Parts: sequence; C-alpha cells; structure tokens
Amino acid sequence: MIDFELPPELVELRDRTRRFIADEIVPLEKDKRQGAHGPSEDFRLELVALARNAGLLSPHGPSEWGGLGLDHRGMAVVFEEAGYSTLGPLALNIQAPDEGNTNLLHKIASPEQKQRWLKPLVEGKIRTIFSMTEPDGGAGSDPSLMKTVARKKGNGFVIDGRKWLITGAPGASVNIIMAKTLDEAGTDLGATMFLVPADAPGIRMVRLLDTLDTNSPGGHAELAFEGVQVTADQVLGEVGHGFRNAQVRLAPARLTHCMRWLGAARRANDIAVAYAGRRHAFGKPIGQHQGVGFMLADNMMDLHLSRLSIWHAAWLLDQHEQARNETSMAKVFCSEALSRVVDRSLQVLGGMGITSDTVVERIYRDIRPFRIYDGPSEVHRFALARSIMTGKA
Repeated sequence: MIDFELPPELVELRDRTRRFIADEIVPLEKDKRQGAHGPSEDFRLELVALARNAGLLSPHGPSEWGGLGLDHRGMAVVFEEAGYSTLGPLALNIQAPDEGNTNLLHKIASPEQKQRWLKPLVEGKIRTIFSMTEPDGGAGSDPSLMKTVARKKGNGFVIDGRKWLITGAPGASVNIIMAKTLDEAGTDLGATMFLVPADAPGIRMVRLLDTLDTNSPGGHAELAFEGVQVTADQVLGEVGHGFRNAQVRLAPARLTHCMRWLGAARRANDIAVAYAGRRHAFGKPIGQHQGVGFMLADNMMDLHLSRLSIWHAAWLLDQHEQARNETSMAKVFCSEALSRVVDRSLQVLGGMGITSDTVVERIYRDIRPFRIYDGPSEVHRFALARSIMTGKA
C-alpha cells in the first residue's frame, strides 16, 4: 500500500522551498535578463547562488556529489514547489535537460566521467545538453530512424549528422550525443551515447530556433556534427547500448516534467482563484457564477489527480521498478490535465489573462510544448496500447 503521508523532514523541506520560492525567486520573474531564448547565463548563475545559500541546490543530485540525494517521492514534493515560479527549476538546478542528464550520468557514467562532468553539473556550475532528436525524417518519436552516425576509426569514432530541438545548446559545456554506431566494416553495432565537449571541433550550430516556450537558457538549437572525433573514453555506458541506457534517463525525466508543471499550473490556478474572488460582474464575484466556479472546480480535480498520478509513479520508481507504463500514463495525463488547468485559469482572467500583467500568459506558452517533448501524448498512447494487446500492461 502506498503511504501518501509525508515524513516530518520532507514537510520541513517542502515548506522551506515554498518560502524560498515566494520570497526570493518570484520577485525576480520580471528581470530583464530573459528573452526569446531563455534567461541569460549570468542570471542563471545568480539564481543558482541563491538556492545554494538556502541549502536547496540540486535536490535530485547524488549526495556524494553535493546534491540533496532525494528519492522520487521527495523530488515530487520539492519539484512542485520549485515549479511554482517560472524561475524556480532554474534556481534549484532541476531544469531540463540538466536534471535528466544528472540522473543519467549518475547511473551510467564512469568514475572519471562523473568527476569531470557530474560534479560541476550538480554544483550548478555548468549546463549540459542531450542530442537525440533529428530533423528531416530522422530520429524523433521513432528512434530507429536515427541518421546521425558514429563510425569506428582507430581507437575512437567519428560522428557525422544533424540534430535539432536541442535544448540549451548555446553556452552548454558538454553534449551527450546519441548516434548509430558502425564498425570499420560498416556493421551496425546499435546506438551509442558519447560525452563530447560542446565546443569540440566539428560541432556547428546551424540555427537557433524561435519557439513558443522561453523558459530554457539557450533556447532550442539545430546542430550539425561534421567529422567530430571522439575517443573510446568518451563513450557513455557501452557501445551499442544507447537506446537501453536512454530509458534510464527518459522514464524518470517524464515524471519530473510532471512534477515541475504541477507547480506552474497550481500557480496559474491560485491567480485565477484570487481574481475570481475580487472581480465582480452581474452583482457578485465572478467565482460565484457557475460558469467560472465550475472551471475552478475542474481545476481542483485536475490538480489533485495529477498529484496522485505523480506520487504513484514516484513510489513505483522508488521501489526499484522501471514503471515505464506508469510514467507514460502520468506524462499523458498530467501534460493534458495541467494544460487544461492553465487554459481555464487564463479564461477566468479574461482580457487580463492574455497580457503579461500576470504570469499566467507566460505559463500558458511554456506548458503547451509539454504535450510534445519527451514523447507526444499519441506516442505514449500507442506504447500503452501495444502493452495492453501483448498482455504486458
């Protein structure tokens, strides 16, 4: 049986995180060092310093590398509180893709790779990127379509290909590149991950994409790999095990997205509830009209059921179960339910909702891509249906 009662130490951490976000991070949301491609690096480092001073930096990070070492249930609680501000995940160093890459490096990287990359990542000193998605009919929802190739050459490999929608590329320190691996004879060895310095010769930024969301430092880029040379010690995990190792990252990362966006949707709903209580129309507060009141009731249900879905999947992950179906279900349900919460909240605000007078407009833009990245809802439904029909659900 799942115990949903939080231990006292987690309640204290939740409350401390909530105060920190409200007192120190929310007031910075209008800082001008934010643009169409996310917050600037100097602003990110200032936010990280605030969380470090508050003892809240990297709650997901392994304790041996300076993080708080929380399990998934603890992360669910703290990540929700961080997500209450558009800058909270950045301050606590739990923004994607860094958060997922932290987990991947902790589970897969060699001791030398951890010392070089995981340590500064947990300390908030560097940013990382994960290069898997490709343009022009390449790998996306179907990773078997991967066109980027790493060809064996001597003691290493040479990588050629193109990736796009790579979050945080400008200013990142290391690039985790997924490529189809070929031996000298051209035999396909399977996909492999490589740890490559982001400024390595042969890595070229083709363009910086203009996207709906603006919450990630560096935005989203298209990258070209043109004869990028890597050595054997830059293989992350084992040659040919890239797709298997990717599941170590992707299943928990789907869930942590849900955790952060739950906080953001809760923020939008709180703003809508406050407005519905003070805005009058037709002789009474608009929240007392069924049209608005029912939207707020639906928000309450979607927020509550999203939290239960997250906590259930988190509990399974903490029991050392893969929980792939559960994280897929949580990702689909939360991405759609929390988007509904934000949409209703904007509707309650009326004309104000489409302005930057509140943060709801920003959350509305940022949360819409949640239904696409880390697997669109349709792909997760397809995978769940396949599990049902093969008796593995």
